[in-house]
Amino acid sequence: MWYDILSMSTDRTSSTSASSGEVHLIDALPYVFRAYFSMPVTMKDRKGAPCGATRGFLDFLVRYLGAEHPEHIAVAFDESLTTSFRNDIYPAYKAQRDLPPEELMADCREGAEALGLACLSDPRYEADDLVATLCERSREAGHRVVVVTIDKDLSQLVDERVEMYDYARGKRYDAAAVVERFGVRPDQIADYLGLAGDSVDNIPGVRGVGPKTASALLQSFESMDDLYARLDDVAAVPVRGAKGLAAKLEQHRDMAFLSRTLATVARDAPVTLSISDLAWRGANRERLAPLLDRLGIERLAARIKRWF
Repeated sequence: MWYDILSMSTDRTSSTSASSGEVHLIDALPYVFRAYFSMPVTMKDRKGAPCGATRGFLDFLVRYLGAEHPEHIAVAFDESLTTSFRNDIYPAYKAQRDLPPEELMADCREGAEALGLACLSDPRYEADDLVATLCERSREAGHRVVVVTIDKDLSQLVDERVEMYDYARGKRYDAAAVVERFGVRPDQIADYLGLAGDSVDNIPGVRGVGPKTASALLQSFESMDDLYARLDDVAAVPVRGAKGLAAKLEQHRDMAFLSRTLATVARDAPVTLSISDLAWRGANRERLAPLLDRLGIERLAARIKRWF
């Protein structure tokens, strides 16, 4: 079946109802992209327009709702990849990337809203920032948070109340899992990206410092600030080329701190939604039915267990 392309196998039993104190925050773009590049381009809607990616994204949402039974949930969308406040700081940030077609993004958001999900976006803040802001508010209100994404940047949010969930792979990351994956603590992720950079987002980092070297440095120093305060101690770090590493770090000091700024998610984005606004009361049948009919996937409605 076409909708099996976005299927997953989770590493925990997820069919039981989630705690009413748990907030689920979905970073939409990775899953829109996954659908966009994996679904057949031959799929057309009733008007003859390509619709495979929209079908795939809506199937992902329906699967997620059916598996996780969230009481509170929001979906954050990106309006642009090159107009955020980060582009004011560094114009090349994400300059090589494009969003999927505007019509696709609009259909995906329309579908998410018809499913009754709180949706948000902002021209100056990325979806990561919107997720981070809602995550911070949820934590402060005493909720546990599940951040649904494959974006490593958001692993900086993980702590004792927040886990990151890579739905497509069925992988959940607590703080220990983040350390196992990257070799650094969640609170060091921005420092890690400041040093190693990220070619996907056009974050430069320090030339000559890769992920392994960055993690080795942050295992020896508490933070990037600590590292730069003690450059004379870098030669003792058990990593290849340690003797010449301090000179590289000093040469690219400004770019390292700039890169860390680019990689740090904003937790004070202009989000007007409150936690109560995220309560999921079910899908809107009147709004969803015409969209599913246009996409030719009316049968998807049979898998929705809660209607508004």
